[in-house]
Amino acid sequence: MFNFGSKLLLLFLLAFPCGLMSIGHVSADSDSAEDIAEDTDAAVDEEEDDEEEVLVEEDQIQATEGDEDDSDEAADKLLTSHPDADTTIIFMTGEEFPANEIVRFLVGFTNKGSQDFTIQSLEASFRYPQDFQFYIQNFTALPLNTVVQPQAQASFEYSFIPAQPMAGRPFGLVILLNYLDSEGSVFQTAIYNQTVTITELEEGLDGETMFMYIFLVGLVVLMLFGMYQVLETRTKKRIPVKIEKGTGGMSDVDISWIPQETLNVMNKASPKASPRKRTNRAAGADQ
Repeated sequence: MFNFGSKLLLLFLLAFPCGLMSIGHVSADSDSAEDIAEDTDAAVDEEEDDEEEVLVEEDQIQATEGDEDDSDEAADKLLTSHPDADTTIIFMTGEEFPANEIVRFLVGFTNKGSQDFTIQSLEASFRYPQDFQFYIQNFTALPLNTVVQPQAQASFEYSFIPAQPMAGRPFGLVILLNYLDSEGSVFQTAIYNQTVTITELEEGLDGETMFMYIFLVGLVVLMLFGMYQVLETRTKKRIPVKIEKGTGGMSDVDISWIPQETLNVMNKASPKASPRKRTNRAAGADQ
């Protein structure tokens, strides 16, 4: 009995772990099947989302392309001028465009048709000469809102100031006139569309020029002073020096202006005698 019981216990101990392992495998397989099903559902959802995003992007691309086409068509319409509209331009300040100076011009509009035209605005801008689509300096548009009747004319004045840093460079000057017809259609006429050169205004004496002139004047004065010193030293060497000599005697002196009485008194007071006579007189007096 003891042996039989021990065998049953041994079989139980061997069978219990095997049963636990089999149960664990079954539960693991069931969990993996559920995970696989969830993964497949998520993949299907992601594919559906990707398809929706692709459809949305295609719709957006088509919409943007349609907007670009509409903008291009609108731009083409704005750049179109009406055949019954005739425009002219006259620059009151001349064909030169000095920097930092006012440039004025007159624009004439003639309605040659049978309907009214409403002049909306007048605008001007400087653009890159190689590509007129790039703006360099854009001026404020002048609102007009003027109605020009059939077979009538109108003129408008506009002015602008080119910037100082643009001096000495060529730029494209574009002047546009915007107007409407009686049906509300928008038209635009390029009155002036040419390349011009911004000139630099010649101002008065600036600080640099004034300093240069002062330096030149000082240099000329210094050169003249040096030449004067050289000439003066040479003339001093050439002029002989006059040496004053004393009078040799009364014969060399003009005494005609002295009265005769005075001369007689002078002669008596100081008789002329030679040194020998003076010595003889002195010896006789001693004897």
